[in-house]
Amino acid sequence: MATAKEVKEKVLNDYRTHGTDTGSPQVQVALLTQRINELTEHFKVHKKDNNSRRGLLKMVSRRRKLLDYLKRTEINEYHEIIKKLGLRR
Repeated sequence: MATAKEVKEKVLNDYRTHGTDTGSPQVQVALLTQRINELTEHFKVHKKDNNSRRGLLKMVSRRRKLLDYLKRTEINEYHEIIKKLGLRR
C-alpha cells in the first residue's frame, strides 16, 4: 500500500493544470474525492465513528462548493473533472 504522500503526489500529477499547480479547484476536488473515498471505506468497518463522520460531511460540502464554483466559471473543466472522477453517476 502506498503512503499518503505518494497518493497525494499521484493525484496532484493527474489533475494539475500547470507544473506547480497545487491549489486550483480541479486539484482540490480530486484530493477531497480521494479522502472521501478513503473515509467511506473506513466507515464500513467503524460504523460508530461519528466524529470522523462529521469531518466527512464537511469535506463533501467543501467539494460541492468547489464544484459549484467550477460549474459557474469554467463549465468545460467542470464536465471534465466530473467524468474523470466518476461523479454524478
